[in-house]
Amino acid sequence: MTGKGRELADMMERRKVDILCVQETRWKGSKARSIGAGFKLFYYGVDSKRNGVGVVLKEEFVRNVLEVKRVSDRVMSLKLEIEGVMLNVVSGYAPQVGCELEEKERFWSELDEVMESIPTGERVVIGTDFNGHVGEGNRGDEEVMGKFGVKERNLEGQMVVDFAKRMDMAVINTYFQKREEHRVTYKSGGRRTHVDYILCRRGNLKEISDCKVVVGESVARQHRMVVCRMTLMVCKKKRSEIEIEKKTKWWKLKKEECCEEFRQKLRQALGGQVVLPDDWETTA
Repeated sequence: MTGKGRELADMMERRKVDILCVQETRWKGSKARSIGAGFKLFYYGVDSKRNGVGVVLKEEFVRNVLEVKRVSDRVMSLKLEIEGVMLNVVSGYAPQVGCELEEKERFWSELDEVMESIPTGERVVIGTDFNGHVGEGNRGDEEVMGKFGVKERNLEGQMVVDFAKRMDMAVINTYFQKREEHRVTYKSGGRRTHVDYILCRRGNLKEISDCKVVVGESVARQHRMVVCRMTLMVCKKKRSEIEIEKKTKWWKLKKEECCEEFRQKLRQALGGQVVLPDDWETTA
């Protein structure tokens, strides 16, 4: 993503995207920086030549960030509070098919740890390049995915499905019927695959109204941005639960009967041990 920051921010502004998970940032360090157009990138990386993950936020949400967890150059998360709702955004970058098994297991272990640290009542959205294909169809996996994937499932895709079952998550991309062009997230030469996914808790699927791949943008050379529209359901307090500040009506003390009643109650509150002046103006 080196040198692409402003271009990415402009695209988010143009496409009206508030939060974006990014991978292969290749920025060394653990910082947050403005990338222009009113967006800030929180990122983590240990090598300027490989890996790196980040989360881009619209500036107006930066003040809502409560916690940033930079687990590794493949997994990080942000916790935000939006109108009383806790939203955890997780960005991940899974090892490619040819990587060592140990590296793959480390990634899934880190992702599991992040999920296990999040209270069950909080929202979770995971935006990750899983480098795997969950495939088309959902027979036997209806509880975690829809029918609208791409092509055949591979071993890495099975790991995604297993993770979703383990953590009670849903693979959002697969629930929305789109033309294949709006489901393919990776194009290289003649290869057209689906490796980038957005996941949320199964119980919060009703908050997702759409999910598709954005075509016609050139920020990432081979990957395409996946966007979903999420509307957080905020529980508003009942009027009886809202604390109303009580106001003291001092002007009523101008009336002699109210003033005398106040004196009597004040004497009672003080145990009758203090003699108050008869002239109320002196007391005031």
